[in-house]
Amino acid sequence: MMAVMLSVPALFAAGGQGVDGFLGTRGSIMLDVVFLAMFAVVPVLLFSVYLAKVKGRFAAHKTIQLALGIVLLLAVAAFEVDLQLVTDWRLRAQPSPYFRVNEWNAVLTSLVVHLAFAVPTLFLWIFVIVQALRKFPAPPRPNAYSPSHKKVAWAATVGMIGTALTGWVFYWMAFVA
Repeated sequence: MMAVMLSVPALFAAGGQGVDGFLGTRGSIMLDVVFLAMFAVVPVLLFSVYLAKVKGRFAAHKTIQLALGIVLLLAVAAFEVDLQLVTDWRLRAQPSPYFRVNEWNAVLTSLVVHLAFAVPTLFLWIFVIVQALRKFPAPPRPNAYSPSHKKVAWAATVGMIGTALTGWVFYWMAFVA
């Protein structure tokens, strides 16, 4: 614990570079973690939908969705702390052929497209989870709210897949190319 506390000031004094990632790219450790995490999140999400839609295993679906929601919330919070307070991603992106300092560029375009998926999806996921917790019984089973849940949850699923795909494109353009 003390070692972690002593290293936090060092992160802020690292000149905006933060902690290097582990994938051998220019990404920070949190960029690498989130990049890889999305390779797990999307299949787990789709498996959870399969459990509810095809197998009727609503309790398992609920458990997986709540776990995904908590993990994603913590990951996004850590990611944002890193990018807002520790790592200047623009410094790490400068060597990319798609990035230009003080100009609009392809990396920024890919970031805007990514955020167009990520931000609404965050709020949509929160809405879906809160409404499901409020409107489904315990243990969960289909009811009058099910058709509405399916529509909004499908939009959240598409949003999460779009968030992952556009995040991977941004990561590649900024930190790999």
